[in-house]
Amino acid sequence: MQKSDKIYIAGHRGMVGSAILRELKNQGYHNFILKTSEELDLRDSHAVMNFFKDERPEYVFLAAAKVGGIIANNSYKADFIYENLMIQNNVIHQSHINNVKKLMFLGSSCIYPKFASQPLREEYLLTGELEPTNEPYAIAKIAGIKMCDSYRDQYGSNFISVMPTNLYGPNDNYDLNNSHVLPALLRKFITAKRLGDREVIIWGTGKPLREFLHADDLANACIFLMKNYDEKGIVNIGVGEDISISDLAKLVKKIVGYDGNIVFDETKPDGTPRKLMDVSKLNALGWNARITLTEGVSEVFQAVKDKF
Repeated sequence: MQKSDKIYIAGHRGMVGSAILRELKNQGYHNFILKTSEELDLRDSHAVMNFFKDERPEYVFLAAAKVGGIIANNSYKADFIYENLMIQNNVIHQSHINNVKKLMFLGSSCIYPKFASQPLREEYLLTGELEPTNEPYAIAKIAGIKMCDSYRDQYGSNFISVMPTNLYGPNDNYDLNNSHVLPALLRKFITAKRLGDREVIIWGTGKPLREFLHADDLANACIFLMKNYDEKGIVNIGVGEDISISDLAKLVKKIVGYDGNIVFDETKPDGTPRKLMDVSKLNALGWNARITLTEGVSEVFQAVKDKF
């Protein structure tokens, strides 16, 4: 991938896509094709066909997706499976039709079985039942992985798939109805501190374990893999260590400077008990995460502390 190559980032305004764009610019890449969802509806096969025919991108980062937290995934199951399948099908197929040199498909750690052994190794894919609350989204992502592998097998397309762990960073979603756990915690604690609330209520027991990767680290890993990985199957991207929701809440509380109480609403679902990625494959290729959770959350807090 040369500095002047034509690069299309699908989903460049989201947390992942914007991080990839920032990192590419930092590394000297400059020939980008960027379309907002208003300018190009990736669910529209005809529009995507015309876009690829007109623009002819050489490299594609497929970071566009309909995403959300446990509430959104559980409430809008049809939307999550339909929209993600349409986005993937259109972009991957047109990348093949228009001879894209390389495509990277970004999945999610939720593709792994709910009770898979920990840490999650790449070969655990399709070895057990999925977490019911986000099964439609996970199935769409699994379909994307298999689509990339199938086009590689049948046509020799250089399409690769990467599976990020839980992410956070600039341009995250802070809507309490459909955000992920870390941005939701940040917003709750910032708001509680501002309003003088004496307690913050958090869904579940606080026992589930989660791994968190800063979006800038993910972007660096994606570009590293775009340059250095050309095989079928998947590559996990993560930090290789996790933290309980309870301890995460305490960390966010400390960083925000909130002095009230944390209350866990155990009538609400926990989701998957643990999701820790095995990143030995990625580490063996020569990449390791750089940003610690404390550093990353502190940085994000400084950026959003006056928004809520």
